[in-house]
Formats: sequence, C-alpha cells, structure tokens
Amino acid sequence: MESLLYISAIIAAIAFAILVIYLVITLKSVNRTLFHVANTMEGLEKQMNGITKETEELLHRTNQLADDIQDKSEALNTVFTSVKELGSSFQQVNQSIRNVSTVVSTTTENQSDNIAQAVKWGNVAIDLYNKFKQKRKSDQEPTT
Repeated sequence: MESLLYISAIIAAIAFAILVIYLVITLKSVNRTLFHVANTMEGLEKQMNGITKETEELLHRTNQLADDIQDKSEALNTVFTSVKELGSSFQQVNQSIRNVSTVVSTTTENQSDNIAQAVKWGNVAIDLYNKFKQKRKSDQEPTT
C-alpha cells in the first residue's frame, strides 16, 4: 500500500512536471506574442507621431488657406459693391432712356397730324414744281 502511495506521488510529480512544461511552452508563446505586440505598438507609435506631425502641418496649411480665402473674400466684397453700384447706374440710365422714349413717343403722337399735313403740303409743292417744269419745258420748245 505504501508502494501505491509512492506510485501516486510519482504520477502526481510527473503530471506536475508535464503541466509545468506546457505552462513554460505557453508562457514562451505568450512572451513571443507580447514581444510582437510591443514591436507592433512601437511601430504604431512611430506612425502616429508621423500622422500627428502631418496633421499639424495640414491644419496649419488649412488655417493659412482659410485666412487667404477670408482676405480674398473681403477684397471681393468691394468688387461686388462696385458691381451693385454699376447696376444701379445702368438702371438709372435705362429709366432715363425710357423717359426720353416716352416723351418722344408722346410728342410724335401729338404732332403726327402736323407731320401728316406737312407731308401732304410737301407732295403738293412737289406736284406744283413738276407741273411748273413741264409748262416751262413746253413753253421753250419751238413750235413748228
């Protein structure tokens, strides 16, 4: 019975030794994995530093661009104000032309009877002149 106790103790010791061996293998594997994770994290840290620097530069350039756009926008405001004033001037000129056109049209309508009569008198004068020329021509022709 004592031998059974020794045999159980040996089996327990062998089992413990096997457990320790597998535990060592697992810990070595975990150690390699953690080493790779540490290397990966170090690489990520370097990349993040690079990304951070590039982001800062991009932000700086974006701020410069925004300032430039702001300056140009303010400069364009004066141009738009000038264009607006020019549009107002054109509108005033157009209104003046409309007024002149209306006055001319009204005056023409009011004087259309006078113009028609003047044209009639002009036609009568031309007919009289033509008749006078014909009479003179016929008076100057020798009679044979």
